[in-house]
Parts: sequence; C-alpha cells; structure tokens
Amino acid sequence: MIEDKKILALTPARGGSKGLPGKNIRQLCGKPLIAWPITLADESKYIDKIIVSTDSDAIADVARAYGAGVIMRPAELASDTAVVADVIRHALSVLDASGERYDYIVLLEATSPMRTVDMIDACIEKLA
Repeated sequence: MIEDKKILALTPARGGSKGLPGKNIRQLCGKPLIAWPITLADESKYIDKIIVSTDSDAIADVARAYGAGVIMRPAELASDTAVVADVIRHALSVLDASGERYDYIVLLEATSPMRTVDMIDACIEKLA
C-alpha cells in the first residue's frame, strides 16, 4: 500500500507457449520463470496482493508454491490472439466479485525476469 492505495501485482502466464513449451515453469537461475515476478512482488514495500492469471494447472501449482494467489482463466483468454488487457479485466472481475478492489495494478510479466524490486517500487512511487 502507498498513500492508502491498495496495489495488486498481476502476472499473466498461459500454459500454451509454442516457441518454448512449458517456459513459465522452466528453471531460470535456480527457480521457475513464473517464480521471478512472484518473489519480487513479495519483496516490494507496496504490493498488497500477488495474483497469477493462468489456464495451466502446472503453472498454478508453482505459483501457489511461491505464495501467489491464482485465478484460472478461460481458454479464450489463453490463446495466441488473447489480449493482455482482457486478461487484466477478467482477473479484476473475479476479484471484484469476491469484494476485492485495488487502486493500482502492477503488471509483472514472467518473461521479463531481469527487473529488480527497486525498479518495481520506484515505478509505484512515481505513479503515486
């Protein structure tokens, strides 16, 4: 939380990668690719909740093992033509239905693992 604003970290991770099958659960420097955004979000001073949106039970299992919540998304939001904005809307609608609302969303894609927690927090501070 920053300035009384609740912050959600959202990582979209579909199971159907064609270029590198299973990439989101493959090891990168000692942990699965999907674990990188989760662990960084967990280290953030500001992020209140971490969610992975996926269509894959294997990705969901790894995400939960690293402490993230999981929202299972429908197949049409996990296709090659799916748009990340639609994935975000779906996740927000699921959270909203359970009474959870967030002021800011931080999109942390698993395929950008070289960011640091300082970068994430600096972006949130700039936004606030």
